[in-house]
Amino acid sequence: MISLKDLYSKTSKDSFTEKDKSEDSNSIASSGENDNTSNVTIESTHRTLTARNLHLIAIGGSIGTGLFVTISSGLVNGGPLSLFLAFSIWTCVIFTITASIGEMVSFLPISSPFIQMAGRCVDEAFEVIVGFNYFIMISVYIPFEITAVNGMVHFWRDDYSPAITFCLQIFIYTLLNTMAVKWFGESEFYLSVGKVILAVGLIFFTFITMVGGNPQHDAFGFRYWNNPGPMVALYTTGGMGRFHGFMAALNKACFTITGPEYLSMIAGEAGQETRKVLAGTFRTVFYRLIIFYVLGALSVGILVASNDPTLVKLFSSGSTSDGSFSPYIIAMDNMRIKVLPHIVNVLCVSSAFSAGNSYLYCSSRALYGIAQRGFVPKIFKYCTKQGVPIFCVGVSFLFSLLSLLQLGNGTAIVLAWIVNLCTGAQILNYFFMTITYFCFWRACNAQGIDRNGFRYRSWFQPYTVIFGGFMTLCMVGALGYTVFMPGKWNVENFLTYYLMVLICIPLFIIYKLVKRTKFVKPEEADLRSGLEEIELHELNYLEELERLKELGVKRTIGERICDWLF
Repeated sequence: MISLKDLYSKTSKDSFTEKDKSEDSNSIASSGENDNTSNVTIESTHRTLTARNLHLIAIGGSIGTGLFVTISSGLVNGGPLSLFLAFSIWTCVIFTITASIGEMVSFLPISSPFIQMAGRCVDEAFEVIVGFNYFIMISVYIPFEITAVNGMVHFWRDDYSPAITFCLQIFIYTLLNTMAVKWFGESEFYLSVGKVILAVGLIFFTFITMVGGNPQHDAFGFRYWNNPGPMVALYTTGGMGRFHGFMAALNKACFTITGPEYLSMIAGEAGQETRKVLAGTFRTVFYRLIIFYVLGALSVGILVASNDPTLVKLFSSGSTSDGSFSPYIIAMDNMRIKVLPHIVNVLCVSSAFSAGNSYLYCSSRALYGIAQRGFVPKIFKYCTKQGVPIFCVGVSFLFSLLSLLQLGNGTAIVLAWIVNLCTGAQILNYFFMTITYFCFWRACNAQGIDRNGFRYRSWFQPYTVIFGGFMTLCMVGALGYTVFMPGKWNVENFLTYYLMVLICIPLFIIYKLVKRTKFVKPEEADLRSGLEEIELHELNYLEELERLKELGVKRTIGERICDWLF
């Protein structure tokens, strides 16, 4: 029996003919590429990721090790109430950005959409800093996650060379990302299933144990909210101390909760009815954010006291990447539960591994998207016959080698310094996204494009994105506010939070002066290039479904189940 999945993979590759490639290349070139890159004959990425891949990748992209392990630092600094409030507030902020970007991406799912649309709708100089900021940020996070996996393995033993785990991960990441994108999609699908099982399972674990379902039959409920208390005073006492504790918890929420960027980066390789599938995926993001992050933060505050001796000891020693620092494992140890901590740590390891794999993919696609606009050498536009931008993957591979710096005491400090310098880039990226969407919204109005006809339409615009932009701008400024407190000044900490801001602003000004770029007028924004290819792909897919229906080809049981679930 012919499987629709196998047949679809073939047709999705053939749907974009050489003529269409030439037309789309010319349209992209006219939208702002350099002339010397528009005549390159290359392969392109393939739209082979299915709805089930996209839904699980969206979940996997919004669940990382921060939710299971490093969230403990927010509890220590802020207390359970501050942690819950911080995660609830930032979940709302991320939702406003995700809803806004989701509308734009679902309308025009091209490669690296929030990067390319920055140039089409705002300014070419703005696109440069958006692409630069995101590429550097996501690339540096690759070695960070590689070392995080090694730290979690220390939960069991540390009498081995870290080079073993480092090299093994680098090899697997590179292998998965040099093969056809469907293999990356399949790997992330199953790894994300493990993340979902872990996140949901820990929420149920919290409820069961808090009502007495534990070896001690202790129905502790919200005990730790009363003793030692709901909020922790940080740096000083009283209300100001509790405010500092809340801000520390909010900082942790900012780097734990992610949303729109991962799903946006795979839009250029989303298959089937691309815009319909992406719209359906973006619609479910809010519920995922609520379930995993808000309930996750609540669970952590219920299970562990903010002054738990083990928690405080690990935090003070800097062992925040060790699996033992997970609040869930600490709670299980306190309840004398034997086997479950090992199961949780296995899934935490797989979560960290999945995050590194996703970062390498996003890094390569970000560079590919930048190359399509002509900002880097044209060699990075080249794709293999399997649709892999192989030279972009090679550059991302080089970033993964930075993890080997962890093998030496002196070089480990260098790695930590490199990673910390990009800490503020994530929040800055969200702020850039809000500017891009606002200009996209203005362009739609100016060009008479009815947003009611979009596959996915966000609510209450432009007020939704303005709120998201205001909140992220406030956090960009407030991330490192503690360095300005009396006696707290530290150059390293200052650069940790503000280096990318200090780089992006001069880079924008210099590029604008040298290239003499102009801000894009709303009525002149390019909202069409690439749309023809997407429509052609969707048409071919629907025609193939209709042809198979006429031939009487039956769908497999697995395909029917996926249709029902996704």
